[in-house]
Amino acid sequence: MQTLRESKVGTKVRVVKVGSTGSMKRRIMEMGITKGTELVVRKVAPLGDPIEITVRGYELSIRKADAELIEVE
Repeated sequence: MQTLRESKVGTKVRVVKVGSTGSMKRRIMEMGITKGTELVVRKVAPLGDPIEITVRGYELSIRKADAELIEVE
């Protein structure tokens, strides 16, 4: 399975699984990133952190460490 961190700029992906537990999973899900949600990778900072995505009609910046926990297809 591919993670959000491995996705290329400009690609549209669908969330398969949020691979964390507890408060980290809850925080990611509160940002609107839930199973089945479509995301578009908009930009990646020069050093790779953060990653800017479009989710549910708004722009969101997410850390590499958090993006590794999100499995996409």
